[in-house]
Amino acid sequence: MFDFLSEKFSNIFSRLVGTHKLSEDNIEEAISKVQDSLLEADIPYDIVQQFIAHVKEEALGQKVVKSLNPADQFIKIIYDRLVNFLSVADKQAQFSLPARATILVMGLQGSGKTTSIAKLAYFLKKKDLKKNILVASVDFYRPAAIDQLEILAKQVGVDFYRAQSTDPIEAAREIQRKFNEGSHDLLMLDTAGRLHVDNQMLQELKDLDAIIQPSKKILVLDAMTGQESLNVAKAFEQAVGFDGALLTKTDSDTRAGASFAFAYALKKPILFVGTGEKVDELAQFYPDRAAKRILGMGDIDTLLERANEQIKKEEQDAAAKAFMSGEFSLDDFAKQMDMMKRIGSLSSILKFLPGMSGMTGQLSKEKIAQGEQEMKRFRVIINSMTADERRSPSIIDKSRIARIAKGAGATQADVRALLEKFEQSKQFVKLLKKNKSFGNFFK
Repeated sequence: MFDFLSEKFSNIFSRLVGTHKLSEDNIEEAISKVQDSLLEADIPYDIVQQFIAHVKEEALGQKVVKSLNPADQFIKIIYDRLVNFLSVADKQAQFSLPARATILVMGLQGSGKTTSIAKLAYFLKKKDLKKNILVASVDFYRPAAIDQLEILAKQVGVDFYRAQSTDPIEAAREIQRKFNEGSHDLLMLDTAGRLHVDNQMLQELKDLDAIIQPSKKILVLDAMTGQESLNVAKAFEQAVGFDGALLTKTDSDTRAGASFAFAYALKKPILFVGTGEKVDELAQFYPDRAAKRILGMGDIDTLLERANEQIKKEEQDAAAKAFMSGEFSLDDFAKQMDMMKRIGSLSSILKFLPGMSGMTGQLSKEKIAQGEQEMKRFRVIINSMTADERRSPSIIDKSRIARIAKGAGATQADVRALLEKFEQSKQFVKLLKKNKSFGNFFK
C-alpha cells in the first residue's frame, strides 16, 4: 500500500544520510521533494500542505541545523509527522470487544465487505479474541451475496444464519433474536452496499443501527478508489457514524493517498488492512509500523508476528540451534526454506526488511520471480538426494550431481548453484559467530 511512497522517500533520504551538515537550503529542497512525493501519491492537496507546514515548523528551526546528526534529526521529524497523520491518538488502541458483541459492517458495493467479514471472523478466532462467532447478512440487493457469506463462513469455521424474511429490517430483527437466544459471543452483520452513497442506503443503515445497536461499526473502503474514498467515508460518518475503517486491496498498485489522509481527515482510525485475497490475509493497522515502512526502516515487528503465527516455537528453536551450530545440513537448509515460504512470498518479505522496502520497486518482478523459482528448484533438488547426501553434502561428487540433476529435472549447473548457496550460508554463520553481538542474539 505504501510502496510508492517508500520508494520516493528512500530516494530523498539516501542523499541526506551521512551528511554531517545541513543548511536551510538543502532542508528546503528535501521538504519540497517530500511534498511532490505526497502529491504524486494522490494525497489531497490541502492535507499535503498541512503535513508540510508541520514539518517546516520543526525542520527549519535551529533544532535540525545545529543538531549533532542533522540528517537523522530531519528523518525523525518526518517519522513523527507520519505517525501523527496516520493515527488518531485517543482511538488507536488495540482492537477490543466486550464479552458479547455485535459488529455492523458497511460500505459500497464492490468494496469487499462480505469477504472482509470472513477475514475478520478468521482473525478474531485465530487471535482467540472471540470463539463462538455468528455471521449473517441483510444484503438482499446483490445476487448471491448471502450465499457467498455462507460459503465463506464454512471456510473459516464460524456459524452462519440465514434469515427467513427478505426485508432487511425484519431480517435484522430475526438475526438479532437468533443471536440473543444462542451461545454466540459475537454477531457480525453484513449490510447491503450500493454503487454510490444514496439516501435509501443511509436510511436503511440508520434503521439497522437502531435495531442491532452494534458494539462496533466498521466501514469497509476500497483503497484503490483514491481520494473519492474520503468523500464516501465522510458521507457514512455524517449519516450513521462508524468506529474505524477496514481498507481492502492494499496489496494492489494503489498509491496510498486515501490511506495516508484517512485518519487525519476524518479523525477515525484505520483498524485493519486486507493484504491479499485469502481469508488469512488481514492485518491490524499500526501507524508507527506503517511510518517505518514508508521511511524504509522496515517492519520487523510484523515480520516476527507472522513468523510466530506460522512457525511453532520448537521449529524456530531447532532451526536457530542448527543454524548457529555451524553443522547444519541440507535437510536443515530445506526446512528453513519451507519456513520462509510459510511466512510469505519473497517480495512480501522484502518489504518488511530495513532498507529493502524502497528497493522492491527497483527490483523487477522478473528478478523477484526468478528468486522464488530458484527456491522452489532448490527444494526439488534436495528432495532428489539420498539421506546421506542431505546429511553430508561433501560426499556429492560429479556422478552424484548428474544423478541428482536427472532426478530433479534440473541441470547440473542448478545442483552446483544450490551447493554453492549452501556453502555461502555456512560461511555466513561463521562470520556471525565471530561477532559477539550476533552471538548473544542467537543464544
